[in-house]
Formats: sequence, structure tokens, C-alpha cells
Amino acid sequence: MASLKVPSNVPLPEDDAEQLHKAFSGWGTNEKLIISILAHRNSAQRSLIRSVYAATYNEDLLKALDKELSSDFERAVMLWTLDPAERDAYLAKESTKMFTKNNWVLVEIACTRSAVELFKVKQAYQARYKKSLEEDVAQHTSGDLRKLLLPLVSTFRYEGDDVNMMLARSEAKLLHEKVSEKAFNDDDFIRILTTRSKAQLGATLNHYNNEHGNSINKVTTSTTLQCCPVFWFGSVR
Repeated sequence: MASLKVPSNVPLPEDDAEQLHKAFSGWGTNEKLIISILAHRNSAQRSLIRSVYAATYNEDLLKALDKELSSDFERAVMLWTLDPAERDAYLAKESTKMFTKNNWVLVEIACTRSAVELFKVKQAYQARYKKSLEEDVAQHTSGDLRKLLLPLVSTFRYEGDDVNMMLARSEAKLLHEKVSEKAFNDDDFIRILTTRSKAQLGATLNHYNNEHGNSINKVTTSTTLQCCPVFWFGSVR
């Protein structure tokens, strides 16, 4: 998340931590002071402030913010302050609590982050919420959507460029058969979409396009199918 303009002369993290502690003290919370600091520091600077705050006051800055703030203001400040993996975990938690066909944040995270980045998101999720992301996905989804989402957030995808063209051809044929049958919850259909690398899946979809004259995402409006890498990995070349 982008910050507002960072001043040319940034105070020491010790000074920022002290000012934030003052903002939480006394009667009420000084929201303007919080904004003047956290909204005008970059990610690295906010990380240093968090470390100094924890060392100085023996309290996690995030917990202090959680206690002092509420509503949309709390959400904005939290998103400013969290590091990228923690921010994704926070957004994923929101998504699992109110998952609808119009809220694809969790799907976007699972499909657009690298395998290592997604692993860090799941670590941050466990540290913050004391349960796994997979647990919450299983609890808050059902049916075909759960069947697709669980492996999507669980798989550690290969990220290299190596492609097996024979496999791409055979799996393109299989995908076409399942699409023709509208068997979008088929185990093999889901396995291909949720476990293959971006390069391998791209080769498979290119072969699908070439053989059948249209892309897989144009031949169906299945909500479940829209919740898969085909729609989030970008254009296949």
C-alpha cells in the first residue's frame, strides 16, 4: 500500500515511537498525530518504528493500534502499518469472513503472489489469528468453491520456466472434455488449475486456445471457474 508523501527530514524511529505512545495516552486518542506519523513513512520506516516501539514499551504497536482505534480509521492505519505479508493475511481474513462472488481478494492473493510470498502470508496469518488460513477457508466456504480454494491456498507452486509440452497437450484435452461436460468440480480439472506452475498452465491454456479456437474463460461463466488461476495469471502468450 502506498504511503502519503514522506517528509525530506524524517524523525528518528525512537522519536516517532515516543510520539505514537503519547497519542495513545491520556483522554482519547490523538488520531491526527497517528496519521502525521504512520501515513508519512515508508514501509521500512514503519517497520523500524514497530521494532523500537516494542522494545521501548514492551507492547506490539499493532496491538496498541487495535486497542485504541476502531472502524474504517483503524483499518486504514493497520493497512499502512502492516508489512506486505501481514497485510495480505489481514485482507485474507476479511475475505474469509465475508466471502462472496464479489469479494475475490483471497483468490487474488493466492494466484498473484509467488509461492514464497504466499507461504509468508500463511505464516503471518497463523501468527496473528492463531489458526491456519486453510482452516478458515474450509470453515467459511462450501461445496465446489471450497474444493477449489483449499488446494489453491495450500499448494506451493513450482515457479520455474520449464514446461512439459506433452503434458500441456494432454491436460488441454482433459480440460476441454471437462468444460464440455460442465464438470468444473472434477478432481483432475481442479488439480490442473490449482497445482500447475504459471508457465505450465500457460502452455496448457495456449494449447487449449489453439486447438479449440477460444480461451477457456470465454466458454463458461461458472463462478467456481472464475475463482482460479486462469482468470488471475494475466494474458497467456
